[in-house]
Amino acid sequence: MIVSCGDAIIDMMPGPVPGGSNMNVAVAAARLGAPTAFLGRVSFDPFGELLMEHMEESGVNTTLVERGPEPTARAVVSLHPSPSFQFEADGTAEANLTIADLSPIGQGPHIVHGGTFGMYRGQTAATLAELIETNPGLISLDPNVRPSIVDDRAEWDSWHQRWLDQTSLYRCSDEDAEWIAPNRTIDSFAAELLARGIETVIVTRGGQGCDVFTSAWSEHRNGVQVDVVDTVGAGDTFTGAVLSGLHELGATSRSSLSSLDKASLLGVMDNALLASAFVCGRTGANPPWRSELRDWPNRFEGARAR
Repeated sequence: MIVSCGDAIIDMMPGPVPGGSNMNVAVAAARLGAPTAFLGRVSFDPFGELLMEHMEESGVNTTLVERGPEPTARAVVSLHPSPSFQFEADGTAEANLTIADLSPIGQGPHIVHGGTFGMYRGQTAATLAELIETNPGLISLDPNVRPSIVDDRAEWDSWHQRWLDQTSLYRCSDEDAEWIAPNRTIDSFAAELLARGIETVIVTRGGQGCDVFTSAWSEHRNGVQVDVVDTVGAGDTFTGAVLSGLHELGATSRSSLSSLDKASLLGVMDNALLASAFVCGRTGANPPWRSELRDWPNRFEGARAR
């Protein structure tokens, strides 16, 4: 299965909407047809019940969810001029995960994905770091940096480095890359990650598409033109679609990812760009179902070689 680990929170837009990067990834992958589970701690409060209902209705396996009495974290979302988030996340459930046992969903290898809050906040950070150090399947990381809630950059970096030691697939936005590696080019940042043994690095550039890097080649893929309602959840949908596509191709381990041919991997990227464009055409983090994406007019404009 695909197991997306970490945060399930509420986006206030201004009313409550299910959100959280890692939960959004799980929802996107499940709606696109991949067997997907969410691993994280969810509150028993009414917002937590809303999150559980949203995941289950989207086809996400919630067997691995740990419940707790802590309140649900909230992100107050401002959409203009571009999405920004003010977090209310003191003592909240998503930071207090104590158990990460994948045995209830059967033998793997499972694709394990993480990042954002789950990578560095509270007990959850240690619990998930221990999981990825023992999981034989593919490890995927999207740091999805939220600078306003990073109190200690050195501590954040120590958790990031621990994940990098295990990661095979790394996706970040160009804004993330600028924060993580200031005054560096995207190419040099990607080269550093590849030199550490990461198999595939993807840097998304909003409506401009994405750059894909492997040790053998790199290429830019153009974005899909769409009338944008908002961009909330676009990056998470992209990541969920990438994981869904890799699962469909059987790339569930480091070795199987490295053996994928270029055309197959770029096909996964193209479909992910289509899915992320789709979510930008409606309000909030509302990833498309597989049937919606299949029936949507394909306006993909192709690739441009680097």
